[in-house]
Amino acid sequence: MSDDPLDRIPYQPATERVALEWPGGAGVACWVAANVEHREIVPLPDARRDPWPRMAHPDVRTYSHHDYGNRIGFWRMLEAFDRHDVPCTVSCNLAVLELFPEIRDAIVERDWEVMSHGLYNTRYLYGLDERDEAALLRECDELAQRLTGRRLLGMLGPSISASPRTPDLLARAGYLYHADWVHDDQPTPIRVREGRLVSVPYTYELNDAVLLRDHFELDELLARVRTQLAVLLDEAERDGAGRVLCVAVHPCFVGQPQRAGVFEEILALLAGTEGAWCTTAGEIARVYIDTAHDVALALGDAR
Repeated sequence: MSDDPLDRIPYQPATERVALEWPGGAGVACWVAANVEHREIVPLPDARRDPWPRMAHPDVRTYSHHDYGNRIGFWRMLEAFDRHDVPCTVSCNLAVLELFPEIRDAIVERDWEVMSHGLYNTRYLYGLDERDEAALLRECDELAQRLTGRRLLGMLGPSISASPRTPDLLARAGYLYHADWVHDDQPTPIRVREGRLVSVPYTYELNDAVLLRDHFELDELLARVRTQLAVLLDEAERDGAGRVLCVAVHPCFVGQPQRAGVFEEILALLAGTEGAWCTTAGEIARVYIDTAHDVALALGDAR
């Protein structure tokens, strides 16, 4: 098997959706990825990419803006989740669990799913050799097990980084899903050398960091979530193929005082929409593996 994406992930046109029913007959599985991150103010000397390109290190302005998320924004975001019946999938730089035990305890108390986001958001997967990448995955999983009591089910690469071998290493380590791929509105099988691995769609279109970078505010994210959810529900009803909607947020953005209210509106919309199943990335992967994975893989093999 090559590392060509068309070999890794069977092509499936929108006209050939795999039948997929979510629990309770829902048409759309909705998951919120809260990116709880930590960036080293001075990156490793051999970093393959400069995470602070604005100026020579240390870049206090940029570092402290992200640090606001762990000091203040996380707790404001936490209150919003507590007020709405929406599970949270924490896309977590695993070092956070050790560096900030108060955040770890809040996550464990609420039984939130922890999805690996690497160790730090300043340490990337590309450029690592196979042994070092496998060791990083083990270190992340061992941290999660020791500090939360639960194994990791999936991964969103740190700063969305991956190597050609990342899917194979994830499957070999027992992960269920990889969230880096945003190529579909349904989960899809990822061909790996051993085991099984599923792509659970993440998002750049419904992502606070991307919108704010492009000079939109959070009310634009609310409008996009409302529109995308309506379209996906209509499509799922017409063809009987469940869809996935992801909303990606960062505490340093949605946890700002002027945005907290709009974020609550987004959670209320997801929780209050008929036909929307609010869940976690891991539960989406489990249902898909149990009900649709083999059928989708066989269709891809037959092309």
